[in-house]
Amino acid sequence: MDAKQAGDATAATDTAAATTATGTATATTATGTVADTAPADATPAPGVTADVLEPGRVDAYLRHIGAERPMEPTAQALRSLHRRHLLSVPFENLSIHLGEDIVLTDEALVAKIVDRHRGGFCYELNGAFAALLRSLGYRVTLLQARVYDEHGELGIPYDHLALRVDTADGVWLADVGFGAHSLYPLAFDEPGDQKDPGGVFRIAQASNGDLDIIQNGRPEYRLDQRPRELAEFRVGAWYHRSSPDSHFTRSLVCSRSTEDGRVTLSGRKLKIAAGGERRSVVLETEDERRAAYREHFGIVLDRLPDLPKR
Repeated sequence: MDAKQAGDATAATDTAAATTATGTATATTATGTVADTAPADATPAPGVTADVLEPGRVDAYLRHIGAERPMEPTAQALRSLHRRHLLSVPFENLSIHLGEDIVLTDEALVAKIVDRHRGGFCYELNGAFAALLRSLGYRVTLLQARVYDEHGELGIPYDHLALRVDTADGVWLADVGFGAHSLYPLAFDEPGDQKDPGGVFRIAQASNGDLDIIQNGRPEYRLDQRPRELAEFRVGAWYHRSSPDSHFTRSLVCSRSTEDGRVTLSGRKLKIAAGGERRSVVLETEDERRAAYREHFGIVLDRLPDLPKR
């Protein structure tokens, strides 16, 4: 997980079109019906499970992110779903500062996004996205990672949750829960640079079979390739929710990719990056903050999260 807020991601050409987080969106990806369960003869490995969502929940999730059900679980469809998720669901840590529980079950994570119109941090966003992808026929493996800090030191185990997605036409690193990161999945089997609207990425070999995920020449996190279960990430979520050493307890962030950049509300400061330009404004009143959460992220709050004490 990371709370990077000011990505200059320029939206790439895609077959889906978005409006705002609260408005309707249309997608022009291929439509049709795909089986709601994995093949009957498939034997899931650890970290890889069969369909977890009811068809109605899948449809509601797809409507929420402005995507249509792909006919087949292909790499092209994965790219579109990945992009739509990042454009529609914010990376945010409001629950930590609202005193809300963070429940790591498929049902709770999907309900938070679809029913409550909220976002979350890595465990929540990638956990929910994994449930959606599995329900669409994708083979998904949960992977744990340790995030590099500003000094190049690695964080705790289970610091971050990312996804390996196997398709008939490739193996992909999907990550909709790292803030300003790649807009599209990255190819696991590509050792060279991978250009993306979010920057230039590279997946490099590290020690003990791990992989370093590098963005614009800077290592972001070290990925352990062994399959994991969602429940294993509870210790990481607990740490980031409660430890004074976690940057999530020391900062308040809500951030979302847009068609031509990124919008972030960090505490009282609203930052908008669009078309290669940046602007920011300090929101002095609670009404201004409420309006920003609603207009830019589609989040309606009964009460505002507490601002971290400096």
